[in-house]
Amino acid sequence: MARRRPPTVHGLAVVDKPGGMTSHDVVNQMRRRLGERRVGHAGTLDPDATGVLLVGVGSVTRLMRFLTAQGKRYTAEIVFGVETSTLDAAGEVTARHDMVIDLDHARSLAAAHLTGSIMQVPPMVSALKVGGRRLHELAREGIEIDREPRPVTVYDLSLASTDDPLVLSLDMSCSAGTYVRSVAADLGRLLGGGAHLRALRRTAVGSFSEAEARPPDDAPLLSAAESMRGLPRVVVGEADAELVRRGSLLPSFDGAGPWAVVDGGGELLAIYEPFRPGLVKPAVVIAGAFDQS
Repeated sequence: MARRRPPTVHGLAVVDKPGGMTSHDVVNQMRRRLGERRVGHAGTLDPDATGVLLVGVGSVTRLMRFLTAQGKRYTAEIVFGVETSTLDAAGEVTARHDMVIDLDHARSLAAAHLTGSIMQVPPMVSALKVGGRRLHELAREGIEIDREPRPVTVYDLSLASTDDPLVLSLDMSCSAGTYVRSVAADLGRLLGGGAHLRALRRTAVGSFSEAEARPPDDAPLLSAAESMRGLPRVVVGEADAELVRRGSLLPSFDGAGPWAVVDGGGELLAIYEPFRPGLVKPAVVIAGAFDQS
């Protein structure tokens, strides 16, 4: 069997995903544009959603889990009085309710029940895997299964009125794994009826915001070190850099980790994480991975 050629293009693209494309569509577009097979994204966006999608290329794909774990910020609109099968505008209407929305009351309920550390049931139409299968695959087959509530954190949530009395605009920041559609549906139930989400836009992932996001066809590639700018940075001298290249344990760094370990020239060598008391270990070593380009 022929060996797959090593990647020759490396970096992170901060993409502004258009509506109507899946996250995988964006990955395929980047593959064609760059002529590189090893491409992956951090944090799926629904096809109708727009906004920040982080796409790793080459050896940077090995770092994507550290980006997926970072917090997110979203804007959207919550449409009250109508429930859908997918909790968003793409689904079929499953229920209608006569509702009158009071903004102050909605804000009070959201602050009391949907902000801070909360337990959230993932929607059936989601990419979460249960028993080895993605929930949306089961949903397409008409199968609904019990889902265990999961802890998530909504750091802040603001609501504002719109021209439509049954629509509120939403701006929220949250931990990874939070479903904004579920927040909208839960608020609808708290207000005595139902709701669904529309016009979802991710405005930030960690320190990467929509201000620097570009369309898939011209988003520039950031370096591996820049892709990990959200992690604490540790600069090591040449002696320790050689230990890092070998994947050696090192004495503990300040803070809780993980840490981006760079050499004196600012090149990313590895990501380290806590190990035993007084020691840290490499989670990913990428030193030398870019020398093949």
